[in-house]
Amino acid sequence: MSKVKIYYDEKGKSLSVWFDDPKKESLSEEVGDGVILSKDKMGRVIGFEKLYVDFPKKKASSAYPRIIEVPVFSGFGLTA
Repeated sequence: MSKVKIYYDEKGKSLSVWFDDPKKESLSEEVGDGVILSKDKMGRVIGFEKLYVDFPKKKASSAYPRIIEVPVFSGFGLTA
């Protein structure tokens, strides 16, 4: 089972979602207003970044940036 990594940077107001290891990123392509696709050497999308994201403020005890890993099941078409 693969894991999706979700990273939110409150200061930079960006949300990054990775379907594969971020270290495999070889190319970034802006495809829309504040949407950037991250691709590996083969041109496969391994993640994306959304700029200008502003979530409601949290209590000081749950500071950002934060990384969340979510299990992904093969039925979603994502594989490691």
